[in-house]
Amino acid sequence: MKKFLKIAQIVVLVLLLIPLILLMRARALREEGAPVSGKNTPAASAPAEEPKASPAPQVEPGTFVISAVGDCTLASNENFIYSDYGYNAMVNGDYAYPFSNTVQYFEADDYTLANLECVLSDRTLTADYHSQFHFQAPADYAQILTAGGVDFVNTANNHLLEDFYEKGANDTYEALEQYGVPYGKDGQAQIVTTDSGLVLGIYCAYNNLEPDRAAATEAVRQLKEDGAQYIICMFHWGEELCYTLEDADIELAHACVDAGADLIYGSHSHMLQPIERYNGSVILYGMGNWTFGGNTMPTYPETAIVQVTVDRASDGSVTNSGVNIIPCSVSSKPYVKNTHYNDYRPTPYEEGTEEYDRVLSMLDGSFVPDSQGKDYSDWWAQKLQ
Repeated sequence: MKKFLKIAQIVVLVLLLIPLILLMRARALREEGAPVSGKNTPAASAPAEEPKASPAPQVEPGTFVISAVGDCTLASNENFIYSDYGYNAMVNGDYAYPFSNTVQYFEADDYTLANLECVLSDRTLTADYHSQFHFQAPADYAQILTAGGVDFVNTANNHLLEDFYEKGANDTYEALEQYGVPYGKDGQAQIVTTDSGLVLGIYCAYNNLEPDRAAATEAVRQLKEDGAQYIICMFHWGEELCYTLEDADIELAHACVDAGADLIYGSHSHMLQPIERYNGSVILYGMGNWTFGGNTMPTYPETAIVQVTVDRASDGSVTNSGVNIIPCSVSSKPYVKNTHYNDYRPTPYEEGTEEYDRVLSMLDGSFVPDSQGKDYSDWWAQKLQ
């Protein structure tokens, strides 16, 4: 009997230990990540972990200044090439001369933009008969730009592309490359990085004064996709000496901003046109003339340096935090109507003067011009005789 009771106790103990052993085994398997299954329970896999979002790449926060000036036409037209009033005579081999009164602004900024509206070539080139005026400067005049602190020039304009056909344009590209001046061609989009580390996307377009909207907005989107932190569109558009903006230019500028552009730079008007703030971006519709050899007596002496302050956050996003205007004259000599007052050396106006305030009025949209546009009918009549 005692033997039977002992066997019964052992059996009961084993029966009690079996569930405990199974429980401990199941817990161990769960901790190892292995599936656990029972006789009447379907196998269940461990729940998958949700993917974690990759953190945005961090960049160094900072503040940058981008300057813009107008047309750099480093040559006189065919009527004044050898004149004492012409560009060559005034410069007289001194590359630093044209920017000598303003270079301090461009040495202190992060990037300077300009429109180069002349051909740079040492060859004898055949001019386009239908071109109204022809502008050809020596190739080494590219050093005027480097001496002046210019970091990038737009070459998508009528005089550079059309005055001396493809040969003139190609010679210009070679000269700019030889002297280290970055440039943009018609329809070209590119990424450039400032010495201070701001990644710019720059798109240039002319297309016979009618930049294509679809091409421009697509270029802006692609530049954004390619990693540009700050996008600039440089357009040659509008009508000469016309202060009133064209609807097509406004629509194009707004479309590019909506696509992601931060700064729009316009040229061709040969006079200052209003600045617009639109959806956080800055639109410079017309930057007028700068060191402008195209005329010994420009209709409008007023010009300006426009400096846009750009703030960059640690996630790479940028904002335009300010616009600073330095009102200037295209010449260091005082303006006297119908005289050869232009010495091609832009000079800041004194604050508080009538000339200073006139520049501000042209940029804020309150300026009232005496006339609109330029009548070249007499010139064409003589050309066609």
